[in-house]
Amino acid sequence: MRHLIGIALAIVMAVTLFFAAAWGYQWLLRSASLSMVPAGGGSLISDHRTLAAFITVAGTGLLAGILVAAPRISPLAAGLPGLLLLGWTALYVVSTRHAIDLIPLRAHVYGAGLEEMLRSGVVGAAGLAMIIPLFVPSRWRARRTPIPEVAEASEFFSGLAKGAGLQAPAEPASYPEQEDEAHQPRPAGPPSSLHHHG
Repeated sequence: MRHLIGIALAIVMAVTLFFAAAWGYQWLLRSASLSMVPAGGGSLISDHRTLAAFITVAGTGLLAGILVAAPRISPLAAGLPGLLLLGWTALYVVSTRHAIDLIPLRAHVYGAGLEEMLRSGVVGAAGLAMIIPLFVPSRWRARRTPIPEVAEASEFFSGLAKGAGLQAPAEPASYPEQEDEAHQPRPAGPPSSLHHHG
């Protein structure tokens, strides 16, 4: 089940790379070609299109980083898209035309962005980073459930009880004045009844 979820996440990662990262990368390249400095040297906050492109590229990188680093996620989530990117890069090195012809929607901004990422080496670098979890053995095994907190709490209180049982019970404090009063004789009280003789 864990690896099935990883395959589903791999599909999400691949779709995000193609539509979000490719679009953002293409728009950033286009804005950079129109001006030597993005947003004309001003603030990116005022340039909403460039800011959105920057956020999509950064968000895609964040998603890839989570899939690579999170130990509970199956390595297939990042490894499968990484293998795809590396295979595409290897095909580009062997036959550039065939690798470009395999890019879907080349007439749209998404395909054009992926082509630019392939040419600049971004696809290959991302693929190398994303296949790292495939070579970590612990990522293929499900993590064991840790000791419940209730058991730890019971052990803690039992240890306190044992420690308390080793201590001798405290004796009541004695005061000298109370001891002296206890040894002194009490004065005789008045007779309880008076007898009248006629």
